[in-house]
Order: sequence, then structure tokens, then C-alpha cells
Amino acid sequence: MPMSLGNAFIKNFLGKAPDWYKVAIIAFLAINPFVFFFVSPFAAGWLLVAEFIFTLAMALKCYPLQPGGLLAIQAVAIGMTSADKVKHELVANIEVLLLLIFMVAGIYFMKQLLLFIFTKILLGIRSKAALSVAFCFAAAFLSAFLDALTVIAVVISVAVGFYAIYHKVASGKVSNASHDHTQDEHLSELTRDDLENYRAFLRSLLMHAGVGTALGGVTTMVGEPQNLIIADQAGWLFGEFIVRMAPVTLPVFICGLITCALVEKFKVFGYGAQLPDNVRKILVDFDNEERQNRTNQDVAKLWVQGLIAVWLIVGLALHLAAVGLIGLSVIVLATSFTGVIEEHSLGKAFEEALPFTALLAVFFSIVAVIIDQDLFKPVIDAVLHVEDKGTQLALFYIANGLLSMVSDNVFVGTVYINEVKTALVNGLITRDQFDLLAVAINTGTNLPSVATPNGQAAFLFLLTSALAPLIRLSYGRMVIMALPYTIVLATVGMFGIVFLVEPMTAFFYEAGWISHHVADAAGHAVSSGH
Repeated sequence: MPMSLGNAFIKNFLGKAPDWYKVAIIAFLAINPFVFFFVSPFAAGWLLVAEFIFTLAMALKCYPLQPGGLLAIQAVAIGMTSADKVKHELVANIEVLLLLIFMVAGIYFMKQLLLFIFTKILLGIRSKAALSVAFCFAAAFLSAFLDALTVIAVVISVAVGFYAIYHKVASGKVSNASHDHTQDEHLSELTRDDLENYRAFLRSLLMHAGVGTALGGVTTMVGEPQNLIIADQAGWLFGEFIVRMAPVTLPVFICGLITCALVEKFKVFGYGAQLPDNVRKILVDFDNEERQNRTNQDVAKLWVQGLIAVWLIVGLALHLAAVGLIGLSVIVLATSFTGVIEEHSLGKAFEEALPFTALLAVFFSIVAVIIDQDLFKPVIDAVLHVEDKGTQLALFYIANGLLSMVSDNVFVGTVYINEVKTALVNGLITRDQFDLLAVAINTGTNLPSVATPNGQAAFLFLLTSALAPLIRLSYGRMVIMALPYTIVLATVGMFGIVFLVEPMTAFFYEAGWISHHVADAAGHAVSSGH
């Protein structure tokens, strides 16, 4: 019996998503206008944020772009924000969007080099704990100089390569045959057991790397976008930023690596999975086969990609251009010197990043609602009116951390540093207190935010990547795996803010490592020496 037109519309709505999920989204869309017009725009704003978080949490049921996009379109339509405000947020964050469009695609053209390097690391370190610490440390080191999204894009690219290698061989295909590694029907039951263990192994490495991006990203002014904004408002240069953050970031970094080793040793919170022997054998065989079959042309490609990697690190570390433009240069250089010149070959590189780029544009629509409805203003006002300096520092750290768990940490950091700068200009706080609050804001937005994918763009990118469903990495599982890190990073960070920042900053002044700043009438920082 043919389906009725009405049922066809229902069936098409959000495609293969479960019926209960479709009903939930329809209910959200029905409730929001009522709350906005008849209850309170402020309440409607927080309800919208909660609904958007729900779509992120259910990312494996339905990609968040469609339901989140419907919520964003409705928010503009009923007046919670405006199209101009959304455009303003997109323009303000154009560097992040360019990063996703071009840098992630650029990494795609360097996969041969990345697979070569990480295969050596993966097969060379037999201890899972040592391997995990190596991944975490490498991600942290890279994230101190590169953007966290760039680093996680590298790790995702490598992990997809590892997964596809094993999946192809386990499916009975020869190495040069075409293969769809998203389909499991060709796998035997015994092979499926190995595959599940392998998925758990890759999940843990990716989570360690993701946390590593947070550990490294908080330390320098180029590690995260909000760091650059905070440093600019405070008038700090690269070296001063590192020194001022060190009382918090150094103990957090050490404790983070210790946590990495401990969760692997005690096999808790989803960690501890070993690389199955059968999988190791396949990867070793692949590595040997690659080495034997490597032609001079392949070696030339590796050399070219290595030189491009040097340019990438130098260009980003010295901020020679916007991150996205450096990514575009990587695409041009990598394709020019490795023979990839056909249009259809270029298109595949953009498949991974563009859906997330569209999702991030929707996310900035929600940020526009947060701004227009002043959702964070009550929290900011309450914290600024606390008179005790030590308590004020702790509350700023906590408030930034909690808000960054549910919102974008770039937005939270920007809003807070602007509010604190206004307080400085109006004479409500001293310049020294402003500097201490800037440290609390930066660490608060970067450390506790590892609790959820919402707070860390690198986590959100990982969750919504094509790799996440392959290795069964869901929102809930990610939150659970991040929990030990959340507790350690947030607690040690709080200890640093309460007990270390003020005395260590005074010591740095005495040692001449940093200068006192004064503020001019506009609140701009002016160095006054010692």
C-alpha cells in the first residue's frame, strides 16, 4: 500500500532519526515562541541554549546541523536575535571559519607523512600508558603553537588511516583494492571482537590527544582564539603571557599527564584498551609493505610534505598570516608538488570540514542569541560586585568554567575580558587586579571546559567528525571519558588561581620577568617598568 503524502512528509523530516527525536525537535519549535512572547525572552534564550546542547548530545542520532539549524532559523524569525547580528558573529569569527575550510583540507594532503610518522610511534611504543602520554604530550606541545582544531584534525586524519588499514584487511580485501571502511558486514565474529577492542584503543588515544590540546592551548597566546583576545586587551606579548599563566598552567600540565598515565594503568572511565595482537600484526605488515613498495616518487612526496609541515609550524607560530590562509597555502603547495591537480581529487579533501563549518555557523547564531538576550549578564554582574580579591578570582574562574561547559569558550572569554576591561576603565578595579582576573578568565575558559564537547571546539569537531561513529564515540561516552581530566584540571587550576597566582606574580615582578602595567584613559595597557 503506497504511503500517504502526510506520512511521507513525516518520514522525510530528519530522515533516519528516531521518531522520539523528531517529536522532541517539533516540541522545541512549538514551545519556543510561546516562552519568548508570553513568559520571558531571557528564559526562552536559556531554553534555546539547552535545546541546542541536546542536539549536540544526540549527534549520533542526527547530525546537529539540521535540528540546530531549525532552532537557529526560528530564533531569528521570532526576534530572539537578528540576521545582521548572526552575520556580525560570523564576520568576527571569520578566522575560525577559514581555519576549518582550508586548514583541515590542507591536512588531508599531508596524510602520507602523518601516517608514516604516527605509524612509527604507534608500533614503536608497546606500553599503552607510555603511548597515551606520548599522544597527550605531542598534542599539548603542538597546541601551544598551533590551533587546537588543526592538531585534532591531524589526529583524526591519522586515526581514520589506521582504522581503514585494519578494516580493509579484516574484510578480506587486498591492500590496493577499493574499500568502504564504514560497513562491517564482511567481518567475521572473531574479527568483530578485535575490531571492538581496536575501536576502544583508538577512542582512548583520541581522547588523550583531545585533552592534550586543552593542556597546551591554555599556555600561550596563540594556543586558543580567546587567549589572543585576552592578551590583546591586557597588552601582553608572547613571553609575558606564558609567564603570567605559568602558576596555573604548569601544575595543571604535570597533573594532566599523570592523570593520563593513571587512567590507563587502572583501566577506568573507558581507558586501558590494548592494541589487539591481530591488529598490530596487520599494521606491522602494512608498514613493511609500504616500505618495500615505496618508490622514489613516494619518497619525494614525503620530503615535500615534511618541508610543508615545517612551513606550517613556522607560519603559525610567528603568525605570518591568518591560520586559514596558511592552510590554503598548504593546499596549494602540497597539491602542486605531489601531482594532485584534478578538481575531483581536491573536492574530497573538503568533505570532512564543511559540515562542521556549517554547524559552527549555526553555533554562532546561538551565540548571537546569548548576546542579544544578555544571558550571561547576571552572572558577570554578581561576580564583579564581590569585593574580596581572592574570592573574586575564584568566582571568575568558576563562572568562566561553568559557562564554558555549556557555551563557546571563545565567546565566554571575550565577554568576560570586555566586561573586566570596562570595570578597569570605570575605576572599579585596579590594573593589578585586572591582570590577575585576566589569568582567571583565560584558565577558566580553557580548563573546566573539557567537561563537554560544547566547551572545547576540538572535542566538538571530534564528536561530529566521520570518525566518531566508526569508533563508537558518542557525546555521553566522551563526557564520561573526560570526567577524570575535568576533575583534575579544574581542581588543580582552582588551586593555582587561589594560592599561586598572586604570590608568583609578585615574585615575577621582583625577578624582572614581567613589567607592571598602568592603564591610560581608554584602558589600554602601558608598560611602566619596575
